[in-house]
Amino acid sequence: MKGVAAAAIQLVFTLFLYGIGIFIIGLAIYPGAGLCMFLWRAGVGYALHVRLLMLCLGVSAAYFIYGICLIFLVGAVRVVFRLSLKEGEYPMQSPGALKWALVNSLVLLVSNTFMDFILLTPFITIFYRLMGAKVGRNVQINSKYCADLSLLEIADEAVIGGHATVICHSFERGRLILKKVKIGRRAVVGLNSVILPGTEIGEHAIIAAGAVLGKNTNVEPRSVYCGVPAIPAKDRRD
Repeated sequence: MKGVAAAAIQLVFTLFLYGIGIFIIGLAIYPGAGLCMFLWRAGVGYALHVRLLMLCLGVSAAYFIYGICLIFLVGAVRVVFRLSLKEGEYPMQSPGALKWALVNSLVLLVSNTFMDFILLTPFITIFYRLMGAKVGRNVQINSKYCADLSLLEIADEAVIGGHATVICHSFERGRLILKKVKIGRRAVVGLNSVILPGTEIGEHAIIAAGAVLGKNTNVEPRSVYCGVPAIPAKDRRD
């Protein structure tokens, strides 16, 4: 019976997430749809190919309008409903675990439909801050594979390289464990590297491309970590 109840809860929660997605995406699409309708009507009297071109340009503009609206709508939902994550251990199906799933589902709305266009732009840092991340000045983020943003701290001038994965959660023995990740000033998280929860990366430290930094690792300032699992480069013998 417990298994059936858990499956039912999961189904209901999934449908709830779909409903939220429909509402938020619909609102984000609305301004761009209005623009397309306006351009189509404004083109009455022009040749059909001109009118069609106007509509195509409107559709292209509508996509970017959608993306910008989506960023602020998702951020507004997190702020209004106070969906910030807190460190700790949470049983599966608990309110804390469900909140975690909801928050990351909101991030996925942006990640899966628009985030590629805002990497390395001011919009990515705006989005991270709206989702609760502490982001310093002149931070460069070139990856959409960061999760649990309200537990992420990135200091001034730090860099997260392309396709790097930064997560603040793990699943152990049927429990969700949330721990902060802190990236120090001018630290570099390299291409395709993986940063696991509880990690603290010191100032000017470098996590080499492809490195996997284990849970609760404390990276000393100005050190270089590489390999799988990542260890200080000076300690490697290969």
